[in-house]
Amino acid sequence: MTNSFNQADSYLATAECVTEGHPDKLCDQISDAILDAMLARDPFARVACEVSVAMGMVIVLGEVTCEGYVEIPNIVRQVIKDVGYTKPEYGFDYRTCGVLVSIKEQSSDIAAGVGQSLEMRTGEVTDEILDRTGAGDQGMMIGFACRETPELMPLPVALAHKLCQSLAQVRKSGAVPYLRPDGKSQITIEYSHGMPKRVLCVVLGAQHDPGVERKTIEHDLIEQVIRKTIPDNLLDSETEYYINSAGQFIIGGPVSDTGFTGRKIVADTYGSACGHGGGCFSGKDPTKVDRSAAYMARYAAKNIVAAGLADYVQLQVAYTIGKARPLSLAIETSGTGKVPDEVISKLIKKHFDFRLEAIIRALDLRRPIYRQTATYGHFGRVDLDLPWERTDKAEILRGEAGL
Repeated sequence: MTNSFNQADSYLATAECVTEGHPDKLCDQISDAILDAMLARDPFARVACEVSVAMGMVIVLGEVTCEGYVEIPNIVRQVIKDVGYTKPEYGFDYRTCGVLVSIKEQSSDIAAGVGQSLEMRTGEVTDEILDRTGAGDQGMMIGFACRETPELMPLPVALAHKLCQSLAQVRKSGAVPYLRPDGKSQITIEYSHGMPKRVLCVVLGAQHDPGVERKTIEHDLIEQVIRKTIPDNLLDSETEYYINSAGQFIIGGPVSDTGFTGRKIVADTYGSACGHGGGCFSGKDPTKVDRSAAYMARYAAKNIVAAGLADYVQLQVAYTIGKARPLSLAIETSGTGKVPDEVISKLIKKHFDFRLEAIIRALDLRRPIYRQTATYGHFGRVDLDLPWERTDKAEILRGEAGL
């Protein structure tokens, strides 16, 4: 497995995030809002929904099998309104944008493999309920946890998310009244012997109204966003700040850039701290292991770290389409384990069932909970009640490991 953990004397780590008004994130939110609406109608809906936005246009594409009807254009416009594209002067707004929809049923070949797993077809069944659902695709998924933050996330991506959340908050509250929906953050942290030491630089891109002086924007965002988000002990006289470093940022959102679902997968997960399987989450129902298995892998990794079995855990799980059970499951603790990796692996396999149907049931994934995850990361979200963020198995794991 890829190992990015580094015990060198000094090294740098960078992560980024974008606000809900960023074109790609707008697409993620629309995809997941459509998914939620489908699951509210039919918990067993099969949904693969991709969205693209451009100047004056939203295109919804995908494969959906659902018992019930959902008015997709209405959902699209509501999301755009919620995000804040409500004024014609933004160049893109929920009232006037065009919405094109091209949706067809899920492939019958894929549906057959999901509905009756390879184990069911070959008679290799140990549990008729948990073995029956096959993975909706092949691929590898990564779960990760570390001790850098209380939420057991890498510090760079945790701070990048919080910076964008703060940027959105001061816009919505009117504390910085000239801001518009689009925005970005990026943060680089210097580490010493594996521990965060200081913030090297902070980058903020914030869309704004015309006529606002650059000095005003820089002052407001440093004081209202950066200093209220990043702990004082990580900032020093040498920390560099880059606010709208290209100059003005008036033209933003779908007017300036085309957006697509699934283009912020590293920001959605753990930043540069670990590997990524490559599959996005948004717009996919839980039979897609890109989403559900990544959630389960985080759940396992977080409980291992919360139990004190290791300070750093990266877990990789792999599937093939139509098979209920994973092909492989491997961990990397980079020398931080308090017990051997073999012990941790056995505990994971004992207490975390990675069969697809078992994942869906354990995390209660057949319900409309996904739009809330489409901004500011799917992991480490203390502001949301997400089942894969629970640490309810930590005490059991600690006891069985003999700690």
